[in-house]
Amino acid sequence: MATSSRNSTRSLTKSRFKLATECPRKLFYTGKREYLDRSLDDSFLAALADGGYQVGELARLAYADGVRIDELDHAAALERTAALLQQDEVTVFEAALSVGNLFIRVDILRKCGQAVELIEVKAKSYRAEKDRDFRGAKGQIQSGFHPYLLDVAFQRHVAQAALPDCQVKAFLLLVDKNKRATVDGLNQRFKIVRSDGRLWVQLAPGTRASSVGEPPLTKIAVDSQIDQILAEPLAVGPGRSLPFAQAVDALARAYVEDKAIDPMPSSACGACQFRAPRWPLTGEPRSGFHECWSQAFGWHESDFEQGTVLDLWNFRGKNELIDRGTLKLDQVTRADLKFDGRAPGAAGLTAKHRQWYACRADWPGGGGFHFGAEGYRAARSPWRYPLHFIDFETSQVALPFHQGRRPYETIAFQFSHHVMHQDGRVEHRSQWLGADPGVDPNIDFVRALREALRHDQGTVFRWAAHENTVLKHIREQLLDASDAPVDRDELVAFIESITTGSDRGAGLRDMVDLCDIAGKFFFHPMTRGSSSLKQVLPALMSCSRRLRDLYGHASYGGPGSSLNFSEPIAWWREHDGVVMDPYQLLPPVFDDLTAEELELIGGELAGELREGGAAMVAYARLQFEDLPESRRQAIKSALLRYCELDTLAMVMAVQAWDAMADLSQANRHDPRAAAAE
Repeated sequence: MATSSRNSTRSLTKSRFKLATECPRKLFYTGKREYLDRSLDDSFLAALADGGYQVGELARLAYADGVRIDELDHAAALERTAALLQQDEVTVFEAALSVGNLFIRVDILRKCGQAVELIEVKAKSYRAEKDRDFRGAKGQIQSGFHPYLLDVAFQRHVAQAALPDCQVKAFLLLVDKNKRATVDGLNQRFKIVRSDGRLWVQLAPGTRASSVGEPPLTKIAVDSQIDQILAEPLAVGPGRSLPFAQAVDALARAYVEDKAIDPMPSSACGACQFRAPRWPLTGEPRSGFHECWSQAFGWHESDFEQGTVLDLWNFRGKNELIDRGTLKLDQVTRADLKFDGRAPGAAGLTAKHRQWYACRADWPGGGGFHFGAEGYRAARSPWRYPLHFIDFETSQVALPFHQGRRPYETIAFQFSHHVMHQDGRVEHRSQWLGADPGVDPNIDFVRALREALRHDQGTVFRWAAHENTVLKHIREQLLDASDAPVDRDELVAFIESITTGSDRGAGLRDMVDLCDIAGKFFFHPMTRGSSSLKQVLPALMSCSRRLRDLYGHASYGGPGSSLNFSEPIAWWREHDGVVMDPYQLLPPVFDDLTAEELELIGGELAGELREGGAAMVAYARLQFEDLPESRRQAIKSALLRYCELDTLAMVMAVQAWDAMADLSQANRHDPRAAAAE
């Protein structure tokens, strides 16, 4: 038995191998400060949000005799691991193994004689009846688990070569959504601590295997799946695939020699972490994506300006277009999209309309954008004043709060609520935030929301399906609870009144989905076809005269209209001739992080928060990080401001569309009247 002590300054680790399986070219960009890298893999914030560190520490509690390898230096870690493996029976956490230019750290390695168990711990949810053996109906590895199994395959490949006299068996240890916590306060036993760039989990006093009950984790043997992966070829460059072992060697050689593998353009380039939003300016980090496409297609800066097929919204045929050389939006034809060219009907725009309009300004009536005024007026005709706009912030924590709860159940920790009156008056009427450590906020959340909406029968609005889904989940929790609150029936009835369920239809006051309204009746080139609020709001700010008139001066804020902005603020502002995204006017959520950490979550925290990402991180920090009270209050205040802007953005959308619809009706003889608004 031997463990290689070679410690190359450049080794193919499992994280780098994962990058290479996404795209071999990424090996050239990773770790180089001159390249933009939006990856969250090594971010403290990401570690908080996904619960991986806590799940890993919970898993280790089951192996009380385990020895942790804390050494960061490869050579030192390899030396200590080799010494421990001289024992006949031993359990090692973060065991270091290396062979050639390959290096891995194993989450949990158990050795008993010549038998070795390699256990990879993931904060990935698992349900036996749904995920079975990680294979689909035709025997293929499920896409959702394929990256994890590739990771374990690489580790087993290295471990078997490093320990040739042993029989290595591989396992995944996952979070089991069928299991329930058997103790209260499980997730509060694992606090995240950071210092000097390192993260670790601080256990609450008295935390041991006997104090955490039956962990909601499942250990699954995966050698069969790994054998299947090892038998399949692995891409190592454009048009070139090799058997697994040879592919690993080729990728390791390319990384060690710092050789850039030729680009492999595909639809995956759209989500590349090395992709800048535009051609970088002098002094800005380099963009790996732009370099790849420039090399692959002979492109220059001007070729990227009008958009690529990567920008096509909700279109699954991007790879086919790229393969045949259709790369720019203005090269896409109706036939490519399978679009018949018909004008929108009474039901409004379809997905095909939105995709085509992103390629060509071919909407009826011309102008700078499309607005279906007649369809919008029909949609708003049943609305009852006052109008209520609500937005939720939620999280899904891996380890449950309370006994009887399952992992990854939805946690609704915040809402904002704006009201628009028939006379046009707007008020930020109520809000709620529950982020006390260890306290499940769901019941109090619904109580507060019910109180906010119960005083009239005005129409309630959401943006997309999230709010409906969250409330349905809490309804299921209430109906399933063995210790249900005394007002369970009232809360369930309230939820049913404002939501839609497949088993019961729409409630009498079912929320109206403004995202659906946007998708059917509004298209602006800035949205690229998307109807997400993140895309629609800046587009409306750029084209609506009504929003400019309402918010172009400091009119919003202060007592009576806002709960978080004590001084009036102008949300409509221009910078270099372009209307600014209102979220850019807010201070960052986190002002205590390094520039590198801020860069990792996208640089503009406002953008992340609009999608819920930074809000989840903020909630995780409030739950699992030991923060001074001043820092906790600063994060809470930032959450309240951002969530208020979320519901105000919904109000702005209705204000803009109302003005367009009314102007169009007043000028029905002119089909371009709405665009003139």
